[in-house]
Amino acid sequence: MTSHFLRAAGFDESLMVEHGRARPVASIRLYLDVDEPSWVRCRALSFLGSQYYDDVKPQRTRFERPALCLVAVLDQEVVGILDVEIDGASATIDTIATHPDHGQLGIASALLTSALPMLDDRGVTSLDAWTREDVAANAWYQRHGFAEEFRYLHVYKDWDGAAEGFTSPPGLSSPVRAFAHAEIEHESDLRARFRRVYVCRQYKRRI
Repeated sequence: MTSHFLRAAGFDESLMVEHGRARPVASIRLYLDVDEPSWVRCRALSFLGSQYYDDVKPQRTRFERPALCLVAVLDQEVVGILDVEIDGASATIDTIATHPDHGQLGIASALLTSALPMLDDRGVTSLDAWTREDVAANAWYQRHGFAEEFRYLHVYKDWDGAAEGFTSPPGLSSPVRAFAHAEIEHESDLRARFRRVYVCRQYKRRI
């Protein structure tokens, strides 16, 4: 049986072992500015295989509120990301991502496990996250103590989608592409009209 462990900086240290052979160890630590290039790559590659495939950022997220930003690093490359924005006693996961070449090793779980006591120390009592319909992502939140709190729709109009009902300022065409939110009760009608319609769920758990 395969056992996977991650060494978290400042936490317990374990050797990652597979079938009795030593494997490289990923260290979990606070994000540093030098991490930005590999942070961007890790996030883009992780999202590419999900329903957020076009949510690509050319630079790391900048937060206006306080934030806890952790990375899992292997050979000086970011292979896991957890960014949590804090608003008083509530916090929201802005990004959680694992490099696809390092999937199924428990990196995301180790990041969350490291983050929870740090959030508790900052007075956070509840943590939420938003995700679409990817089965693995929804199952991951449920396994880690999150429960669905709310749902609504993400709706995309692509270049070949119906333009009826869209308006633009004078001199501009109707939108070539558009992204909108909608209430869940309109799901059937919107799915009949647009190719890309996703249920977006809010998950929440206590710290």
